[in-house]
Amino acid sequence: MISSFYKSPNNDFTLIQGDCVDTLSKFKFGFDMVFADPPYFLSGGGISYQSGKIVCVDKGVWDKPTTPEELDTFNLRWLSAVREHMKDNATIWISGTHHNIFSVQQQLLKLGFKILNVITWAKTNPPPNISCRYFTFSTEFIIWARKSSKVPHYFNYALMKELNGNKQMTDVWHLPAIGIWEKTCGKHPTQKPLGLLARLIQASTEVNAWILDPFSGSATTGIAANLLGRNYLGLEKEEEFLNMSKARRLELEDPNIRWSYLKRLEKNNIIPASDTSVVSDSSQACYNTPWI
Repeated sequence: MISSFYKSPNNDFTLIQGDCVDTLSKFKFGFDMVFADPPYFLSGGGISYQSGKIVCVDKGVWDKPTTPEELDTFNLRWLSAVREHMKDNATIWISGTHHNIFSVQQQLLKLGFKILNVITWAKTNPPPNISCRYFTFSTEFIIWARKSSKVPHYFNYALMKELNGNKQMTDVWHLPAIGIWEKTCGKHPTQKPLGLLARLIQASTEVNAWILDPFSGSATTGIAANLLGRNYLGLEKEEEFLNMSKARRLELEDPNIRWSYLKRLEKNNIIPASDTSVVSDSSQACYNTPWI
């Protein structure tokens, strides 16, 4: 069995330290959904504008630019490993920019995935383009694909329509980038907003589903999953980010913090108001996890 870095009291949130491919090779389990935020490979010494200051956008050695061939090899490797741990009707969401997303798309097709949508996340509060040489970068892409072209996937169409004013939700999502209230335990350089993860989790899973994040980072996927009554396994190499993730999950043991997060999601039409009393209950039954 694999030792966990952290496991929540009711076993709905597990963190394991290590390379995702190596870790996944050590157990067998099928997940209902995967969210992956792999390296974009764009930390090449550029600068950006944050909180009124000019800052370097280098995020770490794991995000340094690489060759197109190495990028394809990297994406094929982790996608192959993840695919082996997806149920036949499972789906995967993968975020990216032009730096990596086209390579991801090609490897998905090579492995037999069926691409369902490419979501355009239009940030309502993007940082300005200080070079004034390009249009302001304000979007990211999220590919949604299912494992098999022949096995139907789960999609909560009715809920997505309800949350969109009773109109069909399009593949362009106007959502803000991460807010200050999401940084109470520190800031991950590529942290995704809770609202974004909550939306896609509700769209593609049912309550009690198991969700995998092979590049866990600060575990926003896990926080959203637990708030919504789902279960989570996060894989991460960096101890700094694992400690941040653990601290974020420990916050949810405070009913007031859990409730405040849910009310923020409700206010932004990410979750229906009628569901907050249900998903805010953290007293789920304990689950036996096969990797621990």
